[in-house]
Amino acid sequence: MLIRRPDDTRSSEITPERDYLDRRRFLGLAAGAVALGAPASLAACSSAEAAQDDKPNSWEEITTYNNFYEFGTDKSDPAENAPRTLKPRPWTVQIDGLCARPGRYAYDDLVKPYRVEHRTYRFRCVEAWSMVIPWDGIPLRQVIARAQPQPSARYVEFTTLMDPVQMPGERRQILDWPYTEGLRMDEAMHPLALLATGIYGRPLPAQNGAPLRLVVPWKYGFKSIKSIVRIRFTAQQPATAWNKAAPDEYGFYANVNPQVDHPRWSQARERRIGDGWFRRRDTLPFNGYAEQVASLYRGMDLRRFF
Repeated sequence: MLIRRPDDTRSSEITPERDYLDRRRFLGLAAGAVALGAPASLAACSSAEAAQDDKPNSWEEITTYNNFYEFGTDKSDPAENAPRTLKPRPWTVQIDGLCARPGRYAYDDLVKPYRVEHRTYRFRCVEAWSMVIPWDGIPLRQVIARAQPQPSARYVEFTTLMDPVQMPGERRQILDWPYTEGLRMDEAMHPLALLATGIYGRPLPAQNGAPLRLVVPWKYGFKSIKSIVRIRFTAQQPATAWNKAAPDEYGFYANVNPQVDHPRWSQARERRIGDGWFRRRDTLPFNGYAEQVASLYRGMDLRRFF
């Protein structure tokens, strides 16, 4: 699929948002059933039961309510600041560590070999708010397979751009910059893990992590690292930004778990952006993706490994 820059696209060429949502919701269920090896009827039923009226959030909601501390700590700061300073082209991603095919890849060389997929996922923030976002991207496991990790590689580490000129928030000692995150190898290879390149069929906006971000829908949002410039394979569990800053609040696994509260608030309920301030809905285990991912953690104490 060709994704054009916004200034190259006539308004008549943009699919109406309502039509996009209806088509992508149906295709997403069917594709998920095939990718996960489940009967289509079972997968669709399970997804529908977990969805709780999952209507995708609007473009405006998704692009104006963000956590991206590299551009400010208020939810409106990224939308105001990121488009002014972040330059998502040219962009390169270094792939290295325990792999047979390390290298530095230009964005197009990294992304274009793969078909862009369209997946509507629930997004749950550790602050107990949530959205439903129609992502465009490529499966993370395809990029990993291309790098040919060594058998000793048990984890994948991701790093955000470190450039205080483009990301002025990095001048403040909010976190130990650059932002880093990580996944266990089996998590990274799961069919649901996505390297997002856009939303609603348009290139990823700066405030949402342009040009490339991780999306791991069964985990809290801080795991979905933005503006990735490095992917590294390692034998040891990587140190991650929020886990280093507050290990009692931000675990390495960060699976959405309504039974494990944040030290300062409950995780049993959540506020869906667009629902109004006072309406709350139940938080779903693994953000509603338990059928697909719970087996990854069989035998683990999820209160300890939170």
